[in-house]
Amino acid sequence: MTALFFFVFIAFSLGVTYVAARRTHSAAHFYTAGGRVTGLQNGLALAGDYMSAASFLGIAGLVALSGFDGLIYSIGFLVGWPVVMFLIAEPLRNLGKYTFADVVAFRLRQAPVRVAAAIGSLAVVSFYLIAQMVGAGNLIRLLFGLEYELAVMIVGAVMLAYVLFGGMMATTWVQIIKAVLLLSGAFLLAVMALSRFGFNPLALFRAAADQYGVAVLGPGRLVSNPFDAMSLGLALMLGTAGLPHILMRFYTVPDAKTARSSVSYATAFIGFFYLLTFILGFGAMVLVGQPAIRAIDAGGNMAAPLLAKAVGGDAFLGFISAVAFATILAVVAGLTLAGAATLSHDLWVNVVRHGDASELEQLRVARASTIVLGVLAIVLGIVFKGQNVAYMVGLAFAIAASANFPALLLSMFWRRFTTRAAQMSMLAGTASSLILIYLSPTIQIDILKNAAASFPLRNPGLVSIPLSFAVAIAVARLWPEPEAEARFAEVEHRVHAIPAPRS
Repeated sequence: MTALFFFVFIAFSLGVTYVAARRTHSAAHFYTAGGRVTGLQNGLALAGDYMSAASFLGIAGLVALSGFDGLIYSIGFLVGWPVVMFLIAEPLRNLGKYTFADVVAFRLRQAPVRVAAAIGSLAVVSFYLIAQMVGAGNLIRLLFGLEYELAVMIVGAVMLAYVLFGGMMATTWVQIIKAVLLLSGAFLLAVMALSRFGFNPLALFRAAADQYGVAVLGPGRLVSNPFDAMSLGLALMLGTAGLPHILMRFYTVPDAKTARSSVSYATAFIGFFYLLTFILGFGAMVLVGQPAIRAIDAGGNMAAPLLAKAVGGDAFLGFISAVAFATILAVVAGLTLAGAATLSHDLWVNVVRHGDASELEQLRVARASTIVLGVLAIVLGIVFKGQNVAYMVGLAFAIAASANFPALLLSMFWRRFTTRAAQMSMLAGTASSLILIYLSPTIQIDILKNAAASFPLRNPGLVSIPLSFAVAIAVARLWPEPEAEARFAEVEHRVHAIPAPRS
């Protein structure tokens, strides 16, 4: 039954890819589906891109193992969307073409800005890919008994088929299908779990407290340091507005108004889903049990599939697992496409070729970049085996909030922002977040098994985000750039009035 659900989904999505591939003849189609996606479609695709393995598998696992504290990820992932809606969506659509670096570099010198943006974006994509591939490997190992490493390779191969041949059109429809499946599957799983407690969430929470103590209903089991909580919350809130694969989706719609409406749809879908993750986590804690969850995966990533088996048997496990697999494939496809756009559009076309590259050349470079990123995803998934996927995505958000968000915001709204300021801000944000992650307890204690860590916080956002802003402001004031300041009027005009031209 499990295999049947898997193969039906894969066959259907590959059929979508085949249809999309016949319509993908230019770089605009490959990167942005020709800019013809509707608000509702893009809202569902945004939700599908955002509700990753971290959301479905990771948060449910954190709640199941840590209780109330797991909710910090649900809230943090959700509250970033008002920032996107009110600050980012319309200006991004009006100023850019394929990537967020188009916006940052709009009035600045192209090469330095795009190189720095590419470094930050690829760091974000890499950490995000780790989480998805770890979740995929554990899921396939649980269901089919395959070796973890082989499972990660299979996921990488299927994802490459989507992106290589179908581009953004195929990726969009895979994300829409996945979003519908995930929302319906999570809702059905939550209802079936609550049915064991008379459809009363309070009865579920009481059962959790009876089984594991009242501490599971209060904070402190996962994030006990208040500075850790602040750092994580800041990274999750601002990181959403710096994720390359999310920002790229605003170029798939025809105008800025549709971009804003798609964020409204996405926020509603995502908010509904994150309410369900709390029920799923506590349901797994009570009905499956923490020892059984840890026995399958130390990070707790298989809590939701195990809950599905507990309340619905093998058939329901097969369906929920297929939904989780669809979740991972859709997000990995979106991430890989964003990374390919960074390598091909930002670096090759605009830095190496100085904007002089044919459509055929752009497509070839984009597809070659996709293969490179697919191999990278497989390698990273194998290296980081055993980590909780929600936590790994939290680190990706910290890098996005440090490397991308400050430069993006200041380029759109601060007249005195300069090329050197953008470059140094992005490099400082990327370097500081990566160095602090390496020095954190996660790497030093959990992975390298050292006795202590040099940096006390598990998430670097509280230090790296303010540092990135401070570097940008200081450099811009020390080394002014009159040409960039003179072009700010054009930025203001486009932000509020003129949609970005399509080639």
